[in-house]
Amino acid sequence: MDLKQLRDGIDDIDSSILSLFMKRMELCKGVADYKKEHDMPVFQGGREQQVIDRIKELTGNKDLEKGTAALFTTIMDISKILQNRTILAGAPDYEFSAPDFAGARTVGCQGTSGANSEVAARSVFGDRSFTFYPSFEDVFRAVSDGEIDYGVLPVQNSTAGSVSSTYDLMAKYPVYIVKEVIIEINHCLAAKKDMPLSQIKKVYSHPQALAQCETFLRKNGLRTSEYANTATAAEKVMESDEDIAAICSVQCAEQMGMTILARDIADVSVNRTQFIVISKNMQVAEDSDSVSVMLAIPHTEGSLYRLLTKFYVNDMNLIRIESRPIRDGSFNVLFFLDFSGKLTDPNVKAVLRDLEENLETFRCIGTFKSE
Repeated sequence: MDLKQLRDGIDDIDSSILSLFMKRMELCKGVADYKKEHDMPVFQGGREQQVIDRIKELTGNKDLEKGTAALFTTIMDISKILQNRTILAGAPDYEFSAPDFAGARTVGCQGTSGANSEVAARSVFGDRSFTFYPSFEDVFRAVSDGEIDYGVLPVQNSTAGSVSSTYDLMAKYPVYIVKEVIIEINHCLAAKKDMPLSQIKKVYSHPQALAQCETFLRKNGLRTSEYANTATAAEKVMESDEDIAAICSVQCAEQMGMTILARDIADVSVNRTQFIVISKNMQVAEDSDSVSVMLAIPHTEGSLYRLLTKFYVNDMNLIRIESRPIRDGSFNVLFFLDFSGKLTDPNVKAVLRDLEENLETFRCIGTFKSE
């Protein structure tokens, strides 16, 4: 046979496969109707393994067993999602209160006045007083305990990447993301008095700010020391008689009466940081179009592939994927996923139910309008 004949043969087989796939999905819908009527869960672990074992036995070619197992695993994952859609059809929408940023009694940030977190907070809550805490964890704890209504924390920078401590604390505390806000970061090098850069003994700032200005620091041979926050680093410099400096925002430097030694020192001219607003309770704004979840997947072959398939089948765009170590002595990780969708969307309901049924560790950690 020539190439055209071979391809025509493949096209004929593909048509047959598609026809059989559609028939299988019709039968799966019948299964979903039965499970709905008898209040049965979609996930049947024993049944799934039976199907895979049977397919491997029928393959007849050791080299193709993994391929056929992957094929039928994907088919069954698609089936479970469609079954969940059927079962959840007509179910009432989730009911949550909307965020009340204007009516918030108390709002917390990490650091001190002049910090970038305060700038982010003001963009949401306006010109008001904020409660400042020494650490990110103090903000999480205050929200979790009901001490404050909302907390504002950095989660990602366009130059230096993710703020890992924020993700670790999201896993530790039962709080929810209710809003996302992005602000421009304009770093400067500031000191208590004017001095040549060669005189500076050390530069203090938050690790993210130091990473964002790495080229400038290295070029000028400046030693660095990590500090909890850019604004508190500036505060330390102003309280010291040593020849030290801080990387902070221009607004912070001017507010504290510092001398700006160098401006626009970030590695890239467009330097943006994404902040999240967290609340003790799940709150859903009307314009929310993104969902954030936290999960752990089994340490087995193909588990990540199967996870990503669920979002592809449901026509959802994955906006962000982050991973953090679970810190239990293993090398297992928690995944943090942001994906497009609204909680009222049948596809979102189906995938959330699918994840909840199939994973031992799963939690929806918020929904917000993606900036």
